[in-house]
Amino acid sequence: MECCRRRATPGTPLLFLAFLLLSSRTARSEEDRDGLWDAWGPWSECSRTCGGGASYSLRRCLSSKSCEGRNIRYRTCSNVDCPPEAGDFRAQQCSAHNDVKHHGQFYEWLPVSNDPDNPCSLKCQAKGTALVVELAPKVLDGTRCYTESLDMCISGLCQIVGCDHQLGSTIKEDNCGVCNGDGSTCRLVRGQYKSQLSATKRKTPRHGRSLDLLTCYAPLA
Repeated sequence: MECCRRRATPGTPLLFLAFLLLSSRTARSEEDRDGLWDAWGPWSECSRTCGGGASYSLRRCLSSKSCEGRNIRYRTCSNVDCPPEAGDFRAQQCSAHNDVKHHGQFYEWLPVSNDPDNPCSLKCQAKGTALVVELAPKVLDGTRCYTESLDMCISGLCQIVGCDHQLGSTIKEDNCGVCNGDGSTCRLVRGQYKSQLSATKRKTPRHGRSLDLLTCYAPLA
């Protein structure tokens, strides 16, 4: 039976002790790093009352030098639809400059949306002209980066927002409009419908109406 016994490899206990010591130091350094920060403060008021806004919380560095990590964090808030009469949030920010002269003249400002280079700057166009001006380097927190997206501008940067209204989330709606769905709650429908455009506006075969292809998703019965 002596031939079947395993002999301990020289140095094995020392390697194990070294591993434990390194793990302990790593855990302690992380605790020390977190201990340099004060507790997170309360959340601020939401930047919007509806339509999706942003709120922030701050913490203070207790070290005499510097602390690793961020001193501010954000979350979304007021994720309820605005009433129709509320209007577009970016448009509201542009119109706020209507009573401020630009080069000695008053303009009625309209929003310029979906800027691919800087979607979080407040660019507005003077109504009835080709004049486009950046009226502010940053839009207000909670402004949509793009009209057909939930992504929002926070502190001048476009932040990803999923359909679950969480910052950094990549969750999207499926074709049925269900957040993080698998598309199983509706079916694809194709058919034809009669256009209501008059014959003077479209060339139609008869009676001033035309048959157009309709493609949509309908809920399952």
